Amino acid sequence: MTTDTPYGADLREVINLFLPENELAFFHTFSRKDGFYENEITIEDKVYFYRDAIPFAADALEKKRFEKRNVKLSAYKALSEFFGREMPWGALTGIRPTKLAYQELERSGDFKPLFDDMRVSVKKREIVEKILAAQRGIYKKDDANSDFFVFVPFCPSKCAYCSFITADITRSGKYVDAFVNALEKEIFAAKKLVKNLRSVYIGGGTPVALPAKAFERVLEAVGRHAGTEYTVEAGRPDCIDEEKLALMENYGVTRVCVNPQTFNDATLARLGRKHTSADIYEKYAMVKDRFSVNMDLIAGLEGETYADFCRSLDAAIALRPDNVTVHTLCLKRGSLLKEEKSYLSEGGVSQMVEYAHEALAKVGYSPYYLYRQKYMAGNLENTGYTLPGKSCVYNVDTMEEISATVACGANAVSKAVFCGCERIERYKNPKDIPTYINKIDEIVAEKEKLFLGERR
Repeated sequence: MTTDTPYGADLREVINLFLPENELAFFHTFSRKDGFYENEITIEDKVYFYRDAIPFAADALEKKRFEKRNVKLSAYKALSEFFGREMPWGALTGIRPTKLAYQELERSGDFKPLFDDMRVSVKKREIVEKILAAQRGIYKKDDANSDFFVFVPFCPSKCAYCSFITADITRSGKYVDAFVNALEKEIFAAKKLVKNLRSVYIGGGTPVALPAKAFERVLEAVGRHAGTEYTVEAGRPDCIDEEKLALMENYGVTRVCVNPQTFNDATLARLGRKHTSADIYEKYAMVKDRFSVNMDLIAGLEGETYADFCRSLDAAIALRPDNVTVHTLCLKRGSLLKEEKSYLSEGGVSQMVEYAHEALAKVGYSPYYLYRQKYMAGNLENTGYTLPGKSCVYNVDTMEEISATVACGANAVSKAVFCGCERIERYKNPKDIPTYINKIDEIVAEKEKLFLGERR
């Protein structure tokens, strides 16, 4: 790829929609002439030319935003014609389409014209409309709000699709005590950084993979937060037991995640998950009357057909958890499937996602948050669905970036928000567990700089 603009990374994102991680003879030139943007694009031996009026921009930032969108849209139109394909999200490549919709609503009062210009499909635009409606009463854009996040990087085993920085606790258990010592120190120091607390979320990894005493130390450090949404990602059914559920009740947890990913036993075995579908039913029965429940499924898993996915979704619907999140398979560096280059399927995934949307809607679920990732099968999205009044505040705040995130643990990312949440500054903790442990004093000091004003 060759371009004479500073938008090379943006163009690469558009190219990756059509040809991920493969080279393409793509040449791009851009100019502003007589009140018009001019883009000339050559793909292999075909030339495409686009000339569009430059819109009025209120300031330099808006001018740059308009220009970037025009470059990306021109590239998308050329690639779409060259390959004879349209993408469900058109020329939008960002992680948070709903955040873009909110920004456009603030700017012009209507996000739909922008989404139409960027060639977003009608179905995806309608999902965004439904999400914005579902977030009414929850969406509160305020620099003074905070969410508190704790990342526990241990799992009972590594799933084949997973690219998160997690450690198999059977091999890395020697680090648990030292990790919890460091985590306690970070949590206690972080409490003074929290402002108006919106939610607490302990995720991973699989926090309940910790031994019970270590898990209780984490809960005790976080403390009780009456009246606040408090979620623990129980995740793997094989790690859920009565002792840990009692601990969560005692410390005021209000919501847990039980994540089957699939109800197909053969797929679970292929993925390296140490539980069966029977375990899902057993553990769900243990939590359903004690906590609000989130449940995750993945569309596009290796070896799964459309019928397999539909059976899993129907099984989840029959259990009727408060939230169901449907993820589209995303293979990043670090996942076993990605490293083996053994699987990346698009066939049938769009139909799986569409079935989920229709089947969940029929029984009263509404989409309430959405995000996208690179290398997703079918260039689709992950969507969370909720029963009325059961939305997860943490998911809304995090995906829309409308609140500060005070984050603790290895690989946790803290976010401070400024200027009505329009400017975000981040601090990322080390991924490696021994590095995190050894640098905990430095981590505490850097986060204080971020949230107490020295880095602004």
